[in-house]
Amino acid sequence: MKRTLFSTLLVSVTLLITSGVVAAEPLRALMITGGCCHDYAAQKKILSEGISARANVTWTIIHEGDSGSRDTKFSIYEKPDWAKGFDVVLHNECSGFVSNATFVEHIAKAHFEGVPSVVLHCSIHSYRYSSTDEWRKMLGVSSYRHQTQRPFDVEVVKADHPVIKGWPLKWHDDPDELYEIKKVWPECVPLAEALTPKNETDRHPVIWVNTYGKGRVFGTTIGHSNQTMQRPEYLDLVARGLLWACDKLDENGKAKEGYGKN
Repeated sequence: MKRTLFSTLLVSVTLLITSGVVAAEPLRALMITGGCCHDYAAQKKILSEGISARANVTWTIIHEGDSGSRDTKFSIYEKPDWAKGFDVVLHNECSGFVSNATFVEHIAKAHFEGVPSVVLHCSIHSYRYSSTDEWRKMLGVSSYRHQTQRPFDVEVVKADHPVIKGWPLKWHDDPDELYEIKKVWPECVPLAEALTPKNETDRHPVIWVNTYGKGRVFGTTIGHSNQTMQRPEYLDLVARGLLWACDKLDENGKAKEGYGKN
């Protein structure tokens, strides 16, 4: 019996190797979501299901702060090794009034030490009043306010980057909040920008990649509404950004073997 089982396993492994199929464990993603100003109950479903339909990802979701407070301090951050066991963290949180520098530096440290991250919309304004720059360095940009909600065009500025390959060179967003970017940090590479209405010189990065210590970061300020998040182009973009952050995206913008979905 043992010999038969061994023989069967050996044949199965041989077939996998000769057929060129590589079995890959799913990426273990942690999503932190909640706080002020957005429909997080819907967004966590849109993001987790939409990304998993495009990439080999499984999710652990921490959803807190349903009171809508800007003071939400997510309980997972109280752990000394809060990101341990995860391959990537997706931040879709809104904690704009949380400013304790030690607390903020503790969050950022996990990414500096190598945990990849995806940072969406209001996470860019989270912790923005803190005296430490570590969260802003991790994001790759500094922003403190956004413009009035309205539709706007997103224009690609680095079409050869794997994350943005296959995306429209100009994409018309639904009514959204254009975040004003006051600083682009040195390791940040903007991939797309949007214009302030009637002002061709006032351009703001809305999609970018960043390197923070040993960690890779994909970021976008787009995504205020469920309407935007559930668009296929948006989910394609975020899925590629997540794969890039985990070094699972090739130079042509395709998932590496074992990390895509048909």
